[in-house]
Amino acid sequence: MATQLPDSMCAIEIKAPGGPEMLVPALRPLPKPGKGEILVRVAAAGVNRPDVLQRQGGYPPPKGASDIPGLEIAGTVVGVGEGATRWEEGDEICALVAGGGYAEYCTVPEPQALPIPAGLDLARAAALPETFFTVWTNLFERGRLAQGETFLVHGGSSGIGTTAIQLAKAFGARVFATAGNKMKCQACEKLGAERAINYREEDFAAVIQEATGGRGVDVILDMVGGDYIQKNIALLAMEGRLVNIAYLKGSKVEVNFLPVMLKRLTITGSTLRPRSVEEKGAIARALEQKVWPLIGQGRIQPVIEGRFPLTRAADAHRLMETSAHIGKIVLVV
Repeated sequence: MATQLPDSMCAIEIKAPGGPEMLVPALRPLPKPGKGEILVRVAAAGVNRPDVLQRQGGYPPPKGASDIPGLEIAGTVVGVGEGATRWEEGDEICALVAGGGYAEYCTVPEPQALPIPAGLDLARAAALPETFFTVWTNLFERGRLAQGETFLVHGGSSGIGTTAIQLAKAFGARVFATAGNKMKCQACEKLGAERAINYREEDFAAVIQEATGGRGVDVILDMVGGDYIQKNIALLAMEGRLVNIAYLKGSKVEVNFLPVMLKRLTITGSTLRPRSVEEKGAIARALEQKVWPLIGQGRIQPVIEGRFPLTRAADAHRLMETSAHIGKIVLVV
């Protein structure tokens, strides 16, 4: 028997570009699943830095995507569009979406949905997709991190950082991280970092050079940019890889590229949101095969700092902007 669905739903709109107060609850028509899509009753949605950028007016949704913010959800399938065959009504899933997550219902391209890992409730599962998709494709596919290599992640206490530390450690890498205070550094080390460096008090490059006997690291995952770019290049070992996924300190810098030639380095980066459903689906299948079992075994877990009701999305963004949190922030519907 088909689920009886309402005609409208509560969603969080961006009233105008600006501060957290611009996130306001509104009534929206219920979305309908298109070809190859499923409709999900959202139980929880993750909050991410790109949501903040979108609210400020700096990160518009891709063409055809919902203007409602929110890039990851978990919930129950309540509708199936034409050509969607994997999921049925009643299935519980988590998913990466290009927008529309801050709402009671959300449509999802079927390939971007994943089963809920064993042992996780829906609120915790909502904290998985955006960070795990991002870390997997950048650290393992672009960065080619391999067992026995040395890895550094900047912003180790962030959602991306806490995920990257755990994944790198689980796949046999030696892990370093940077973070902004003692408590955050302790959290990174508890998750598997051999050493977390408080960048406000120590020179991370000097600490890691000493710890690696002057060899440096094989892979760096960086979301800082700015003056970190030259430092990262200097810190990379022979054949090292620098992967940039954001530029909090700016993307335009003067760089000496000579070490890139001398050490045969690779500098790369990517964004996830504009990529095709097929590409995102391929990442989802890799995660389901290689990472979801580790979550089910309890070897990797999402780190969640705060949970807010959907209607308090503005408060969730205020916490995100303080950078005081460790791990993820989740909106519960």
